[in-house]
Amino acid sequence: MNFRIWVFTALVFTLSPVIAGKSIPEFDVPFELGLGKSLFEENCGSCHGTWGHGTDQGPPLMHKLYVPSHHGDESFHRAALRGVRAHHWQFGDMPPVPGISKRALNKIVPYVRWLQRKNELY
Repeated sequence: MNFRIWVFTALVFTLSPVIAGKSIPEFDVPFELGLGKSLFEENCGSCHGTWGHGTDQGPPLMHKLYVPSHHGDESFHRAALRGVRAHHWQFGDMPPVPGISKRALNKIVPYVRWLQRKNELY
């Protein structure tokens, strides 16, 4: 296979929003959650995926384990600020997110909760 075709094919499969053969829904994010989305992508997306559906680096936040009745908002704050030991998945411990602030998390968490509702998790 031609190198350019191989790279293009690899990029398409890497960048296309598909997990386990299913399309990842993308939503029109309300204006008031736009900053949360940007901060999520910048600080969390590399491990948890652009739309929170996980990657090979971290678990999906669009999972019933992360709804408010199981992991409240404060657990997201603690995990990002202090890190957390692996307890549901085999990705290893989550280190603290470098440079994250409570102020940023106050924008990120409502965005994640909105995404969870849009994905009909609660």
